[in-house]
Amino acid sequence: MKLVRIAFLVMVAMGFASAGSVQTFHGEISDTQCAMKVHSLDRSHKEMLKKGTFGSDAASCAKECVRRGGEWALRDGDNVYHLKNQATLDGFSGERVKVTGTLDPDTHTIDNMTIDLDMGSRASTK
Repeated sequence: MKLVRIAFLVMVAMGFASAGSVQTFHGEISDTQCAMKVHSLDRSHKEMLKKGTFGSDAASCAKECVRRGGEWALRDGDNVYHLKNQATLDGFSGERVKVTGTLDPDTHTIDNMTIDLDMGSRASTK
């Protein structure tokens, strides 16, 4: 019985060690299609906005791309993070935000627990 308890405690400790620690990430709430160069070579909305078919600003472009099958993502320059919890992100579309969560480095996915506007400013990468 003592061996079973020890094995259980070791497994629990290994689980905590493998779980990522909570981190804070900053960037723009974008969509995977623009941010991952599916239809934008510079990871921004500029190309789609020039065409005039995907909205008039970063927020409306990202919303349209998500509506057409993309997912919400956090873009910080060339770094793009998938966001595990997609609910309510459309309200932050095109905004600079602060996301708190754990990062899975293998999939570049943040298990986002909280999201807040980052100093209330709009993203400069429209």
